[in-house]
Amino acid sequence: MKKKILICGAGGFIGGHLVGSFLKEDYDIVCADVKPFHNWFQYFENCKNFSLDLKDYNNCLKITKDIDYIFNMACNMGGMGFIENNKTECMLSVLINTNLLRSSVENSIKKYFFSSSACVYNSNKQNNSFVDGLREDDAYPAAPEDGYGWEKLFSERMCRHFQEDFNLETRVARYHNVYGPTGTYDGGREKAPAALCRKIINAKLSSNNTIDVWGDGEQTRSFMFIDDCIEGTKKLFFSEYSDPINIGSEEQVSINQMIDIIEEIAEIKLLRNYQLDKPLGVRGRSSNNDLARLKINWDTTTSLKDGLKKTYKWIFDEIKKGTKNNKFSTRY
Repeated sequence: MKKKILICGAGGFIGGHLVGSFLKEDYDIVCADVKPFHNWFQYFENCKNFSLDLKDYNNCLKITKDIDYIFNMACNMGGMGFIENNKTECMLSVLINTNLLRSSVENSIKKYFFSSSACVYNSNKQNNSFVDGLREDDAYPAAPEDGYGWEKLFSERMCRHFQEDFNLETRVARYHNVYGPTGTYDGGREKAPAALCRKIINAKLSSNNTIDVWGDGEQTRSFMFIDDCIEGTKKLFFSEYSDPINIGSEEQVSINQMIDIIEEIAEIKLLRNYQLDKPLGVRGRSSNNDLARLKINWDTTTSLKDGLKKTYKWIFDEIKKGTKNNKFSTRY
């Protein structure tokens, strides 16, 4: 019989791409998301689809019945502006992971995946621009991003202890800034690559020569294209490795450098209005993929420039069509 996969947060950005990838293989797919169907980023008719709140344990029991594998991509999140100003909402996502884990034991799930974040890493190691890539051990001693980071770190521990206490196989990926087509680019939850593409596109279409930039533009991150994310997720899930592992890019750039790349793609040069009062997060963050290369034979293959070309084109086409991009979240 076909294995049955439940993808929670399937109406979000990463979840939607994961559904599309698994549909090319021999699985039955069940999709769940809190958003109404018309707000899903990608909706697949040939899946069994549910719109329900997974913070409710009874919903989790219902949706996990007769499932083999669970991918928990569901959480209330967005870019730094959202995370900084909605800490309670971010932390309430712990109910989703907790109830899905409890339901997994009750319904004898074979394997469980949790989507964690680079926000779990000790913030004291991220005070400078262009820091060394974060290794998995750098999450401790614990000092994660307030709110969202603490929820993710606690949920990682929940996965570990459910594996120890109930023999539930778990896999945990620490994602680093995933971007690409079909994601949020407007409305307050978008992340830097999509937000900057939107700003530059709007400036170009309106013949404006200035864009707003949060901070001084010297804060650094690494950004992973969605195709690399999906490949890393699946390689980790079907591996024998059960500790948290980085799924991210090692190509660290400053925000100013990323603007340079997008301007080159757009064939435009703009003045930058630096907004020093905006939420910034840590000063520098990047991934170290040594463990991923060793344990699951994975690394990114898409350069930031190539990924931004595809993302820019998709956002440009959406803006030209006048598409509304006010979906509820990028991942749930």
